Amino acid sequence: MKYVERVLENLKKQNPNEPEFHQAATEILTTLAPVVEQHPEYEAAGLLERLVEPERVIMFRVPWVDDGGKVRVNKGYRVQFNSAIGPYKGGLRFHPSVNLSIIKFLGLEQILKNSLTGLPIGGGKGGSDFDPKGKSDREVMAFCQSFMTELYRHIGADTDVPAGDIGVGGREIGYLFGQYKRIRDEHVGVLTGRGLSYGGSLVRTEATGYGLVYITEEALKARGDSLKGKTVIISGSGNVAIYACQKAQSLGAKVVAMYDSNGYIYDPNGIKLDIVKDIKEVKRGRIKEYAQRVSGATYTEGCSGIWNIPCDVALPCATQNEIDENSARALVKNGVKLVAEGANMPSTLEAIEVFQKNGVVFLPAKAANAGGVATSALEMAQSSGRMFWSFEEVDEKLKEIMSNVYRNIDGAAKEYGFEGNYVMGANIAGFIKVATAMMAHGIV
Repeated sequence: MKYVERVLENLKKQNPNEPEFHQAATEILTTLAPVVEQHPEYEAAGLLERLVEPERVIMFRVPWVDDGGKVRVNKGYRVQFNSAIGPYKGGLRFHPSVNLSIIKFLGLEQILKNSLTGLPIGGGKGGSDFDPKGKSDREVMAFCQSFMTELYRHIGADTDVPAGDIGVGGREIGYLFGQYKRIRDEHVGVLTGRGLSYGGSLVRTEATGYGLVYITEEALKARGDSLKGKTVIISGSGNVAIYACQKAQSLGAKVVAMYDSNGYIYDPNGIKLDIVKDIKEVKRGRIKEYAQRVSGATYTEGCSGIWNIPCDVALPCATQNEIDENSARALVKNGVKLVAEGANMPSTLEAIEVFQKNGVVFLPAKAANAGGVATSALEMAQSSGRMFWSFEEVDEKLKEIMSNVYRNIDGAAKEYGFEGNYVMGANIAGFIKVATAMMAHGIV
């Protein structure tokens, strides 16, 4: 498709040294060729060029003072990518790896992910190379207050509503919201993932992990199967991983392995989630402690070996590009039947190709981990209406949304002749809604 190729070529020329962004754009645009071929008006309107160019990129310095009295300076980012179907929505990531390429990579994905939820939210992403690990609460507060002192002027309840991501949990959201409220003198739903005492929503903590398992179960159900009795590997041990494990276990699966950035644990008897939660959520410790506390469990330094463990289902929930081609081949060799992405694009393009060529059901991140942003949008709805829904109400809405996401990506894949290819299905289904809105708005 010459139009797609031209857009990709120009994108790479105009955005050199941004490999993560190139990866996301390549994965998305190449799958949209069948749609673009049927709509020549998209090329005439420069729609793909506008889709891959953020509406706004905000970069700023974040000065703060550590506990030793030393002035520190980090970089801050907010990429407001596309607002065609609603206000910008996407997380803030605080991690040393954060740079503009990664934020754009995540933001472009977020456009289609948010569209797939069926809710009126556009795509954005932000963050900083600040690392909250090892920092005191006072240091984290100082950083968050400085970060929000710049960001506040660019966001709003009907403009841009950030949420949490890696390194940004309830503590960080609280400090960010407190500073926003202090500066603007208003209590509005400008951030999601807030505490329940000041406008948050039930299920938000569990949402991404629960949603991941709901769509996994939906895909298995469509094949006359279920998670019951399945052996599952989950990478990561943070919020998404923990609650994916909880929901998978509640549906009868046996989760046997998890990891953090140092290494992985393997428990052939099934992960004891209460111990993982105590280590990671209460003590903020390292996963290796699990093997010291649980008889029969083992700990291995390094993370890549986790994919050599035999399993039926793999749920990568850590970070981008954690499954490369070799890891994918190891999973296939060891019997994996389904891979659903809980993290943002944790599989490389080469890994995805391995899964698809070997008949593995592959549910891409923009569909599989949409539960988090979907519940964030439900939090926005509750904030706007000054309402508070029960856990059961929100959970039921989340389950319905994820069921609809599966049906939409499955239907789009079939309609365009790619049955079972959910990368194609997710990109096409998400894109069509955004493209329709962009065309309706004119050249803006």
